[in-house]
Amino acid sequence: MSFHIPSVPPTTNKTIRFPNDLVERVEALIRNRDCTFSAFVIAAVRAAVEEVEAGEGKS
Repeated sequence: MSFHIPSVPPTTNKTIRFPNDLVERVEALIRNRDCTFSAFVIAAVRAAVEEVEAGEGKS
């Protein structure tokens, strides 16, 4: 097996506002874990998009 230097996927900055209570809940979930707020939000949005797309395919 050979080592491949990973590439960073292209990203786009988006400024969004979160309700304070939701920020607090997410921060509590990721506290003392190797996870950033951004990584959590990206994973959550990705899961939501996949769920919606899968549901649309059933129509």
